Amino acid sequence: MALIDDSRNLSGMTGEAGVGDYLALLKPTVMQLVVFTGFVGLVVAPGGINPFIAIIAVACIAIGAGGSAALNMWYDSDIDAIMSRTQNRPIPAGRMTREEALVFGMVLSIFSVALLGLATNWVAAGWLAFTIFFYVVIYTMWLKRLTPQNIVIGGAAGAFPPIVGWAAVTGTVSYESIVLFLIIFLWTPPHFWALALYKQSDYGAAGVPMMPNVVGEKSTKIQIFVYTLILAAAAMLPTFFGFAGWVYGTVAVVTGFCFSYLAWRLMVTHEDVPMRKAARTLFNYSLSYLFIVFFAFMTDNMLTRLGTFS
Repeated sequence: MALIDDSRNLSGMTGEAGVGDYLALLKPTVMQLVVFTGFVGLVVAPGGINPFIAIIAVACIAIGAGGSAALNMWYDSDIDAIMSRTQNRPIPAGRMTREEALVFGMVLSIFSVALLGLATNWVAAGWLAFTIFFYVVIYTMWLKRLTPQNIVIGGAAGAFPPIVGWAAVTGTVSYESIVLFLIIFLWTPPHFWALALYKQSDYGAAGVPMMPNVVGEKSTKIQIFVYTLILAAAAMLPTFFGFAGWVYGTVAVVTGFCFSYLAWRLMVTHEDVPMRKAARTLFNYSLSYLFIVFFAFMTDNMLTRLGTFS
């Protein structure tokens, strides 16, 4: 596990953080998909849940995600100061101390787990706690600086929210929620490796062993394409297993084809500037892909419950 020098980046720090800085610690843009997929897991779970309790459960997922993001920024403030896309975050920019971020992240994390357990059940709370632990300890503190497989294994943290949402309603984990987990898990490598391709100089300067910096661009592009094909196939599992209908199936086929095409185009593009442009295009599309697939799954489920396709 990498060690952090607590003395770095403290000179000139004011510690006078504003509301906007605390909001930035939550990584609201990044965490939108996390919260949304957790919401979908809650909505599609069988049995139903009181709307007020559902709001609390989704809020707990959001707060837990924000707390873990704050702890990630606390630990990674040294490399955030090096990378161009993260240099203006509250800690490296000198608007907040590391101690403030640590306390903020711990309070949010503990509060979210406790409230979810009291409002729903302790199975869901346990999964939320494990999600936070996995993201902060397994991914951020251990894998991120150790191996180019960091995002493959560590990406599981971002795939747990549908399980948390499902468990909040049912108190259990089922194969349906595991399939939703699998879709996000397989989506993570092509999503982040596309980012790493056009930001590899940042990761290289920070010493983070992202795939392009370790094995090269060619191998990374091939792995992105392979993972995308597997993802497109896995996205059909809800229809294959019968817990999603033709609405979802159609969307999964179309979006999977588009994702695969963009990954193929990236793989066969070799010139530097066009390649980075193709990587950015794939990264941006991948954000939309996960939202569209999960929205289609939720819509399909709701239409089936209403008897539209019965």
